[in-house]
Amino acid sequence: MKINPFNTPLPIPKIQRPLYVKEGVAYYEVTMKQMYQKLHKDLPDTVIWGYQGIYPGPTLEVKRNQKIRVRWMNDLPAEHILPLDHTVHGAGVQVPDVRTVVHLHGARVKPDSDGYPDAWFTKNYQVVGSFFEQDTYEYPNDMEATMLWYHDHAIGITRLNIYAGLAGMYIIRDEHEEQLNLPKGAFEIPLLIQDRSFNPDGTFYYPAKPDNMTTPVYPSVVPEFFGNTNLVNGVVWPYLELEPRKYRFRLVNGSNARFYRISLSNQQSFYQIGTDGGLREEPLELKSFLLAPGERIDLIVDFSDLKGQTIVLRNKAPAPFPDGELPDPSTTGQIMAFKVTKPLTEKDTSVIPKTLNKIKYYNENQASIIRPLTLVHREDAYGRPIMLLDDLRWDDPITENPELGAIEIWSLINISDDTHPIHLHLIQFQILDRQSFDVDYFNETGNLKYTGDRRGPEPYEKGWKDIVSANPGEVTRIIGKFQPYTGRYVWHCHMLEHEDQEMMRPYEVIPKQSRLHQLFKRIRYKRKKDE
Repeated sequence: MKINPFNTPLPIPKIQRPLYVKEGVAYYEVTMKQMYQKLHKDLPDTVIWGYQGIYPGPTLEVKRNQKIRVRWMNDLPAEHILPLDHTVHGAGVQVPDVRTVVHLHGARVKPDSDGYPDAWFTKNYQVVGSFFEQDTYEYPNDMEATMLWYHDHAIGITRLNIYAGLAGMYIIRDEHEEQLNLPKGAFEIPLLIQDRSFNPDGTFYYPAKPDNMTTPVYPSVVPEFFGNTNLVNGVVWPYLELEPRKYRFRLVNGSNARFYRISLSNQQSFYQIGTDGGLREEPLELKSFLLAPGERIDLIVDFSDLKGQTIVLRNKAPAPFPDGELPDPSTTGQIMAFKVTKPLTEKDTSVIPKTLNKIKYYNENQASIIRPLTLVHREDAYGRPIMLLDDLRWDDPITENPELGAIEIWSLINISDDTHPIHLHLIQFQILDRQSFDVDYFNETGNLKYTGDRRGPEPYEKGWKDIVSANPGEVTRIIGKFQPYTGRYVWHCHMLEHEDQEMMRPYEVIPKQSRLHQLFKRIRYKRKKDE
């Protein structure tokens, strides 16, 4: 089935309005529904699962420190629309096939509003998971202006639920951002980028078993999924008509496993103004950048001198990343088109400011502990590849217990062959550096022998992050402060097949210990660092 690119317009998700505001707190209700939706003019209508019955879901837009409450409701059918493997942990025959729980990715919230994977619920909350506490989540929004995204996080079936359409965007605004005079309104465009494949009848295709692999399990989870088309805001290879002026684009990589190396076909520059967690200190001019699954980036592109031109947003990242096949330029190598065909409606007075923000960077000497954590490739009981964090599984005892307010360094030691986008719930962190090491020597001795110098983050990674790309054969170090809540959270690979297949671990923020205990930890950390 041939799908022609750039002949279907880009939709902009609608803004969800609250049902009411009481004592300054806005209250929302959002229902997950199965619907039919047109994802391209050449495709039959597709069965989707969507928040409010649309894919992607509506955008929630709030002001900084404006507390809101959202009641997430499940009105989905009892059977899944995609092949479900009951051997995956948490997805066994003893639990309902269709379960959901919502995670606001990048948000700073209490544990009972974080979307813990075992806090799932079914239609009308008839059956709930072991960690389910409430049907209404509270979001304080006490963060810098940024764009987050919300998506499903149910244990064992996250890859399927998000693939079916359960994702949407969430924007926090503040007065400082408003004063910068950035492009806004119709000139600020959110872009949720995902890859998908389709059956001839227009339904989503998701493989029922791994290619070139014999397994006694059917349906069987696949190691990673890569679709043969790219969608933006739920449309395959859309186009967007633009005026010759500056636009702000808020990008999210919502794909299951695909990385994107993004550039413009005319070699036009992007001006990066923000990362996962907010505005940069100053704009950064880019010709291309890497966007990992779950990662966001905030950009301005100036189309002022491009009247009448069509510019294609391209992808050049191999799949799997970093050593897989390069994308076909005519399919997964293209994302969408910008057509500068609309007349200028008003003078463009927006600017790309010289300064954007002040960021307090952590010093590694502030860290109370350093945690070496391995990213490991193993096989499961059926001979299928499985990725693990520190060689542990989801139900193993918690081993990461940062104290409330502690600054920690997490050293991600990647002895696998993949780049893993590692996501921490609750906090925004900063990337310190990456350093190559001898993997064989580490596997033999358990000790690190470095083979290269430390190098800092990529320029477009500087600032607040909640996802970091941990490359194979490298130690990637991040630093963050664990606040403002205690309780149980999650860290995991954001390649969805990996996180469903055990590459996810709980961690718990514990109350602050005594000063003597803190001093002991600092001495222990200093000795470890000196070694």
